[in-house]
Amino acid sequence: MWWVEHAFGRAHADARPEEDTRVRIFVVLAAFSFVFVCLTLGAAHAALLTAGGGRGAASHPDAVVRADMIDRNGALLATNIVHYGLYIDPAQVWDRPAAAAQIRRALPRVSRTRLDNALNGDRRLLVVNRLTPQEKAAVHALALGGVGFEPEDVRVYPLGGSARHVVGGVDTGGQGLSAAERAFNDEIRAAGARGETFQVSIDLRVQGVLENELAAAAEAVEAKGAVGIITDVQTGEVLGMASWPAANSRNLASAATYEMGSVFKTFTVAAAIDTGRADMTTLLDASESLQIGRRRINDFHAQNRVMTLEEVYLHSSNIGTSLLATQMGPRVMRDYFGRFGLLDPAPFEIPSERPIVPRDWSDSTLASLSFGYGVSVTPLQVAAAMAALTNGGRYIPLTLRKGGLPNARARQVVSPETSLILLDLMRRNVASGSGGRAEAAGLRVGGKTGSANKSVNGRYSTAHAVGTFAGVFPADGPVNARRYQILVLIDEPQTYPRTGGFVAAPAVGRIADRIAPFLGVERRADPWRTAVGDRVPAFEDVEGDGL
Repeated sequence: MWWVEHAFGRAHADARPEEDTRVRIFVVLAAFSFVFVCLTLGAAHAALLTAGGGRGAASHPDAVVRADMIDRNGALLATNIVHYGLYIDPAQVWDRPAAAAQIRRALPRVSRTRLDNALNGDRRLLVVNRLTPQEKAAVHALALGGVGFEPEDVRVYPLGGSARHVVGGVDTGGQGLSAAERAFNDEIRAAGARGETFQVSIDLRVQGVLENELAAAAEAVEAKGAVGIITDVQTGEVLGMASWPAANSRNLASAATYEMGSVFKTFTVAAAIDTGRADMTTLLDASESLQIGRRRINDFHAQNRVMTLEEVYLHSSNIGTSLLATQMGPRVMRDYFGRFGLLDPAPFEIPSERPIVPRDWSDSTLASLSFGYGVSVTPLQVAAAMAALTNGGRYIPLTLRKGGLPNARARQVVSPETSLILLDLMRRNVASGSGGRAEAAGLRVGGKTGSANKSVNGRYSTAHAVGTFAGVFPADGPVNARRYQILVLIDEPQTYPRTGGFVAAPAVGRIADRIAPFLGVERRADPWRTAVGDRVPAFEDVEGDGL
């Protein structure tokens, strides 16, 4: 630059104006050449060095704001359809009253106020957005001056309300607002820019069965609400998740907490077995009520006798599990409840409520915890904990990602041997215990009932109850076998009895029966039932009454 500046001065001093001109031309040419070289290099960089095979994401021919969301089998859950915004420039409208009347006839849903404001305003305004192609065509056919349209990329859900608590929704700017749309917002947008789809773990067939049976069960007992979750216990994938009534915007699986009742006996028994403090033959005295301080603990279906641990579970004895919990003490109970994920929010893509856990772990509290009182948890927490007891003892966070969480660190919470014992015990509970109404022919269903009265104005009310069944099928085979968990919770059933064995267990059996073909689970006999569901007489002869 110093040379250029002084070149002009030398040219004038030497009286050589032609060189002054040449220098000016040279400077202009150099400047333009530099600009064009920069533009060329930028274009080459964009064309050759941009990630994604030499194409910028925004230039992908199939790019959209958000990727189509599909289920694990490729069925469409959410997609983008071009809609249109209706705009009016009043300066170009000849007969405003006539235009208003014609637009209202062609588009009945238009707001009269917004239409009048646009027609009588002084600038171009948006009247209504999200016009379908059919609505746009109807207005366009009017051939009115000053009426125009602009395309909009609108998120639509072909299944309507189905799976809405899992799929979620977006705002008008294409940002996820809830559920999977929010949890995977950045990934869905990135996939859309690449022209790809985004796949979740939900199986739409399983989801449909769950929603159908959950609604039927809840309506039959005139319930306040209901929750259902179906998972693959080996991967943590959520195959179905539903809340009833569907119109409720809350996902009750993650956003509501409940005292679960006797489902928690499974965790208490598992802790006792895993620590070696008890086995199936351990005797527990339930011949009379258990007195803890001023509190007296009774059994709902009292046997009034000494029972083995197996009988305590099959007859759902509060006394038996209270004895186990107080014998193990607060340190062991807190440790195992923590291992099962019952003391912290569920690690899930959809944000979950914090559980309500006790502050003190006295003997009275331990007794309550042993049969599902004194702690309120989300259905998601129970589903994950039950899965850990049926997959070889590994706690695997539940997920909406197909294939499970990448780099998920499953942690061992009980031994594989304990898991096998619990699987067998849960199967016995359906074959001959309190969970009999969850049976499904040839599917070897296992599980545990849960019933709890709700606290109303500081006191437990028998008129406000929660009935739950946490099931698994097939319950036989090795710990690493394919296996599926079904949780159904019915909130405040109005019919009697309100227990989980009556209001929730039958739904679990029907769900298992209907989804087994989708999941490839074969029907076959086991020691308690034939492949068509008949009892095996030899078992009744050995085991007694077969309740």
